[in-house]
Amino acid sequence: MSIPTAPIHANRPNRYELIEKIRQHFWERWSREYIAELQQRTKWRRPQQALACGDVVIVKEDNLPPLQWRLGRVSRLYQGTDGVSRVADVTTSKGVIRRAVNRLCLLPNQVEG
Repeated sequence: MSIPTAPIHANRPNRYELIEKIRQHFWERWSREYIAELQQRTKWRRPQQALACGDVVIVKEDNLPPLQWRLGRVSRLYQGTDGVSRVADVTTSKGVIRRAVNRLCLLPNQVEG
């Protein structure tokens, strides 16, 4: 007597591929939604704290996954002719880098009370 078995589909992903797909989907959503929420535009939303020297930021990189984005501390800001900071020097674990402010995400700091 033979036991009936379900047909095996060649296009069905194995467990590793399924887990990898879920992981990639999570980090795509995290970088698109959570990081974007940290970097809200002040002219369209409520007024927000401007970037200042000593602030801790995440340096967004297009070619790296979010877990490999570097943390850094703003060491110097460069203002445009209109008085708005557009470029910053950021001290990271690998040295000082210069990035546009729109590529930096200010991390919320603890409220002192």
